[in-house]
Amino acid sequence: MAKTQDNAKTMRKEMRQILDHAQALVDATSGELDDQIKSARSALEERLKSVKTEYGELEDRLLEKVQAADEFVHEKPYYAIGGTLIAGLFLGWVMSRK
Repeated sequence: MAKTQDNAKTMRKEMRQILDHAQALVDATSGELDDQIKSARSALEERLKSVKTEYGELEDRLLEKVQAADEFVHEKPYYAIGGTLIAGLFLGWVMSRK
């Protein structure tokens, strides 16, 4: 469970860095007078705001599902092993067909 939380923190940190870089790009073009740059800047700024909101919601849902899967594997490890075995056999069968 701790490993899952560490991975989630790493993912969260990387996404925030990407969003910060995009915001820095928007801020860097604030002094430009060209109409095309202004319209591109405003479109990017609007999209950046919506992405931040959507990312927060997506991150919460993903973390809940990862935690639920982690709990399931800890509670019923043989089900997880059996499911993985069946999926591997099926995948092997599909890939071996010509």
